Amino acid sequence: MRLMSSYDLMETFRNTNQWMGASAKALASYPALSMVPHPGVLMMAAWGEVTERTFMRMIAKPDWGIRTFTHEDGRDHLVEIDTVLEKDFGNLIHFRVVGRPVQPRRVLLVAPMSGHYATLLRSTVKSLIVNCEVYITDWHNARDIPVSAGKFDVEDYTRYLVEFMRELGPDTHVIAVCQPAPLTLAATAYLAEEDPAAQPRSLTLIGGPVDPDATPTEVTDFGRRVTMGQLEHTMIQRVGFKYKGVGRPVYPGLLQLASFMSMNADRHSTAFYEQILRVAHGEAADHDAHNRFYDEYLAVMDMTAEFYLSTVERIFKNREIARNVFEVDGRRVDIGKITNVAVMTVEGAKDDISAPGQCIAALKLCTGLDDSKKANHLEPGAGHYGIFAGKSWRDNIRPLVLSFIDANSGKPARKVTNKSAA
Repeated sequence: MRLMSSYDLMETFRNTNQWMGASAKALASYPALSMVPHPGVLMMAAWGEVTERTFMRMIAKPDWGIRTFTHEDGRDHLVEIDTVLEKDFGNLIHFRVVGRPVQPRRVLLVAPMSGHYATLLRSTVKSLIVNCEVYITDWHNARDIPVSAGKFDVEDYTRYLVEFMRELGPDTHVIAVCQPAPLTLAATAYLAEEDPAAQPRSLTLIGGPVDPDATPTEVTDFGRRVTMGQLEHTMIQRVGFKYKGVGRPVYPGLLQLASFMSMNADRHSTAFYEQILRVAHGEAADHDAHNRFYDEYLAVMDMTAEFYLSTVERIFKNREIARNVFEVDGRRVDIGKITNVAVMTVEGAKDDISAPGQCIAALKLCTGLDDSKKANHLEPGAGHYGIFAGKSWRDNIRPLVLSFIDANSGKPARKVTNKSAA
């Protein structure tokens, strides 16, 4: 109950701040106050508006916002989101462009389960949907999953990926972004040994910690410094009575968000202060740059305690993937069994989350794969976010990834240009 009460205490703090923001906004909008146009009233209204929106977004799952798509034929096509597989801890969904011929490239995007929703890859999906059939793993918020659904750790995550790959078939090209890179590599190796006919054509790993010790960062240093007992005692809480997952042990999204914000506290403080001034001066808009970024950044989800703790212990501390000793159901998954799946790694030169060297380690583990099926790319000047969603992704990395896919699809290559990515 102590851990459940601390979860509810965080939610109470969030809810109180949202209420205070709404109250300040409503009070400052009282008609009588308009008779005295004092700048303090405007600032209070602006503070209330920004505060209410900020704390409200923390419990809202963002919408994909991908409703139409303009095809090469010049027509606007509706985009339907179909659920291909529905499971307790995550779904496999497909962005189907209505009225458009089925595209030859079938891409499975493996979204990270690291505190944010899969919608964090919205711009990645938009760039790929231009000429690909895009599927993505849509992970659920652990607070909404009843305890009766059971546990979910790194082995369960790997089994989910194996099932998703089997569902899509061997003509699939997998792109794993950030956190799932090592487990997607393991899932591919699992298929290579257990069900070779279901292997994907290619695997692209973007900014993932395959070998966290290859290049230490603040994240890996923290993983080394803290003990598992300390993590479990300080980070794990039980979902409160407000949600369906009441009683489930989780690593709360609000706690993760606090960690994210503290890493760049000065920059975030400045951003919110400037946004309050813009609102007070009437210069802000509902979908301006600040709101577009923070509506997504602040929307966090809980992770199951088993997944969080097993990730830290097995991927970061014990380096089971990096040492090629990872096991699923007591059976070792040998990454050297990958012999037919082309593997590409992408890293950002200024990535401070998964620094250069951590992801390219995957190629050394693929001892059974011919060098002609290996590729790597280091993007100069790009940070963690930029290698899958920013300008670096759109202008440089995306064309390279699609060319890699075409070269390993067993079909005639199709030229990829920046014009086709517009």
